[in-house]
Amino acid sequence: MNASPKLASLTKRATEATELLRLLANTNRLLLLCRIAQSECSVGQMETDLQIQQPALSQQLAELRRAELVKTRRESRSIFYSIADARLLTLLPALCAAMSEPRDLPGDPASTATITEATGISPRHGDTIRFARTG
Repeated sequence: MNASPKLASLTKRATEATELLRLLANTNRLLLLCRIAQSECSVGQMETDLQIQQPALSQQLAELRRAELVKTRRESRSIFYSIADARLLTLLPALCAAMSEPRDLPGDPASTATITEATGISPRHGDTIRFARTG
């Protein structure tokens, strides 16, 4: 059985995908990215909007900058952040949508078609997709 082209491509980039998911797996970083994806904003705006204290905020923003997920723009004494990695503009809305929908995988063909289209893998009857909560 041959792997689909989409799956073969993912296999080649699995390490990169794993690192991106690791960066998204921190609550503060995820909140920061979601806020920045809404619109460019300053550190002060993020601190107010997200109620994250400045030391933690700076630490997480530094990690997002090192990973080149966000970029900065200086205006006078303020630094503004915006999204630098276009993959986030696909992932963040999909993640928000996935988290606001029911967790059960309906048995209707439309759901199976969506999974097959996205991954190239057709789920068999009885297959389930589950997410583990850690921490």
